[in-house]
Amino acid sequence: MKIKIVCIGKLKEKYLVDGVNEYLKRLNGYCNVEVYELDDEKIPHNPSLADETLVKVKEGRKILDKIKQDDYVILLDVKGDNLDSVEFSRHIEECMISGKSTIAFVIGGSLGHCEDVYARANYKLSFSEMTFPHQLMRLILVEQIYRAFKIIKNEPYHK
Repeated sequence: MKIKIVCIGKLKEKYLVDGVNEYLKRLNGYCNVEVYELDDEKIPHNPSLADETLVKVKEGRKILDKIKQDDYVILLDVKGDNLDSVEFSRHIEECMISGKSTIAFVIGGSLGHCEDVYARANYKLSFSEMTFPHQLMRLILVEQIYRAFKIIKNEPYHK
């Protein structure tokens, strides 16, 4: 199984980089993970709706360039489905059983996703109705992916 994490923006804070790297290291035994950190577009001060749309479209093009036609795309979106960790692990396992070799998780920029990215998504997932910084969301995502593989393998999760 291959996992892609396609995200707008780069991790800057050392504690987040360290946390993400720790879970990526733990995931090595379960899957191959590739992280694509894409540059965010500059948002003008006091942007118009047209400015915001243009930023989302430019970021969306970058995202879609990293996704292959046969990738199963899970879009992180506040309007997506809320799953608990067991349900999330079942969703990943169902992808594996059905022959999907790559799952691409997409974390958009601060303005969200453009329509083309929404249209490409196979599934929309929300971790919470709360808003999280994108960098922190990446740490939460890799931890939950790791937890999902532990659940799938029926292994204990050590905190």
